Amino acid sequence: MGIRARVWLVQLLSLSLILGSAVTALAQQPEASRYFPETGHTARGPFLTYYDTRGGLEIFGYPLTDEFVDATTGVLVQYFQRARFEWHPENADPYKVQLGLLGQLLNRAMPRLGASQIPAANNPDCAYFAETGHAVCFSFLKYFNQKGGLDIFGFPTSEIVLENSRFVQYFQRARMEWYPERPAGQRVQLGLLGKIYYDFAGLDRSRLTPQPLSAADRRVTSLVVHASVENPITGRDGQQTVYVYVTDQQGQKLEGARVTLIAHLPKGDQALPLNLTSERGTTKVTFDVGRSTPGTAITLDVTAEFGTVAGDTRTSFLPWW
Repeated sequence: MGIRARVWLVQLLSLSLILGSAVTALAQQPEASRYFPETGHTARGPFLTYYDTRGGLEIFGYPLTDEFVDATTGVLVQYFQRARFEWHPENADPYKVQLGLLGQLLNRAMPRLGASQIPAANNPDCAYFAETGHAVCFSFLKYFNQKGGLDIFGFPTSEIVLENSRFVQYFQRARMEWYPERPAGQRVQLGLLGKIYYDFAGLDRSRLTPQPLSAADRRVTSLVVHASVENPITGRDGQQTVYVYVTDQQGQKLEGARVTLIAHLPKGDQALPLNLTSERGTTKVTFDVGRSTPGTAITLDVTAEFGTVAGDTRTSFLPWW
């Protein structure tokens, strides 16, 4: 073998090693996942990718469950407020993730339109789907076309009907609802079909239970602050103790929140810093009331902060004797 050929072979082997290392590193990367603190569930991998690229929160809502294998079909599924994701690895990309036909399974189908009711093919306000014998019209048609069409909603299975004083239309995978009182651009909303079907089918409700994350991964989006006084009615002087309890958006006790209390006392406002909340989400402070006019309530404003998130509440007590 000549020198030039040997150099070429060495370069080819080096390139193969580099590419092989890159593929191995890519395969070893952790699967993408996102925890939704609003419901306490996680979307991951292909389901998360589908969620992010097909409309996200507006179209699917928050996850109701983590992913699990459906005992009847053997398919990996995950329920969201407005949909059911299904994993079909036997399909070609990009059809490995499919949406369950929940609208169809709820059996809201109506008889096909008669020949005289079918809108004209050149009607710009309506589209007729011969596959199910129903038409989509006006704002529902605009939403259908703009938000994903057949892949997201499937074929219509009903006409527009009045349901609980609201105009709705069922599709194989969705239910559209009309809210004329909302601003333009928000008048068509999707019903919570995932939740409706989950309840209708009587599925395992324990899967709906929020799954807490570790403290390191926990994402707090809002605080709920509770405050109470030891003595709702006190003397005109002496001391008062205030107890504060802080939870996150899921009602889980929150350790490490910073709490400040402002007491509106006769001698003027007094800011009272408290210790950080304990592992039980609680903290307290005791302070001097000072001389007060009997029957004049003293209000207490309480603020809690955790990172960049804050919450507040107000309580009071009444000096009397």
